[in-house]
Amino acid sequence: MKELVLKKVKNKYFVASVLFLAWILFFDEDNIVSHMQNKQKLRDLQEQKEFYKKQIISDKEKLEDLKSGVAELERFAREQYHMSLPDEDVYIVVED
Repeated sequence: MKELVLKKVKNKYFVASVLFLAWILFFDEDNIVSHMQNKQKLRDLQEQKEFYKKQIISDKEKLEDLKSGVAELERFAREQYHMSLPDEDVYIVVED
């Protein structure tokens, strides 16, 4: 067993292959660690992309509602900005 290990260590092709593999996996600019980090960043960016696509669709629907008439615009202002007519009181209910 010991002779087999010594024989492998003395083989210049085996040593060169091990050093090359170690260099590529750990020391190179595109090593395995940076590759994994880049894959995680890519997943995060894809999730953000999906979120923003849904947000754009939602905002387009809101915009179409606001363009549909004065009544919808007034409803939006009352709900979002707590606006009221001069003779009205506004009560805000906060849910925990």
